[in-house]
Amino acid sequence: MNYKEWLAQAIADLAQKNPTENSKIDALVLLQHATGKSRTQILAFDDTEIDEKVRLKLTALLDRRLKGEPIAYILGEKEFWSLSLNVSKGTLIPRPDTEILVEKALQIALEKLQKNPPHFRILDLGTGTGAIALALASELAPLCQKRLILLEIIGVDFMPDVVALAQSNAERNKLNVKFLQSRWFENITGHFDLIVSNPPYIDAQDEHLHQGDVRFEPLSALVANDAGYADLRHIIELAPSYLNSNGVLLLEHGWQQGEKVRSIFLENHWEMVETVRDYGDNERVTLGFWKK
Repeated sequence: MNYKEWLAQAIADLAQKNPTENSKIDALVLLQHATGKSRTQILAFDDTEIDEKVRLKLTALLDRRLKGEPIAYILGEKEFWSLSLNVSKGTLIPRPDTEILVEKALQIALEKLQKNPPHFRILDLGTGTGAIALALASELAPLCQKRLILLEIIGVDFMPDVVALAQSNAERNKLNVKFLQSRWFENITGHFDLIVSNPPYIDAQDEHLHQGDVRFEPLSALVANDAGYADLRHIIELAPSYLNSNGVLLLEHGWQQGEKVRSIFLENHWEMVETVRDYGDNERVTLGFWKK
């Protein structure tokens, strides 16, 4: 069997199993992963015969995808903000919607850095793969270095193996971010200019937990008590103790949670509270300023 024949069969199998997914992209990605060849090489030399060892590997990879396992877990990596990140089944798969959080955090950080402070600190709570912290570092580090501003970005997660994974991503992308084991603020000291988080915010009864990629992701990173609001509320209530004056907290949340999250911010005396919409025009990130 050659590349062209395998692709045709794989695309047909995937399309039959999951008509809503892009079967051609999935099949190509799996073939690239198994062969180590680029997409261009595969398509240009599609009459290349697949040897037995690679064919067996492809069969195993395709079987996992046909069972619904996310491509990111099969490959062990995912791209986010143009960074290649290692992923594991102990972490959420970074999603495009989370780039909204990064974009807004960058906008606020750049405004604050216009004043050339001597140092600038950012805390990422529940960091997972480190995606948010590393994306911010990739954009802010060159600017801070140029302006002689000491940039410190810390990412924390409760699971030690997840912390190790995030650290491996910092090393893989040659970015200076410190990752620590901590349940939210437990092991955190000092104050920050920005705190960002994509915490668990799904209600345990949500039917979407049994659909698509989410079925394979760790519940601990998805589900929160109090109909999904417990961790959001905890962070909003405790963050002021860890923010500098005029510091900002930015939280990602579910598309129907904006109004409730804004009310929790306001109940806790935050100012300039606003919600940012994602690429699908859904309320996705809410932020507030803490004035001491």
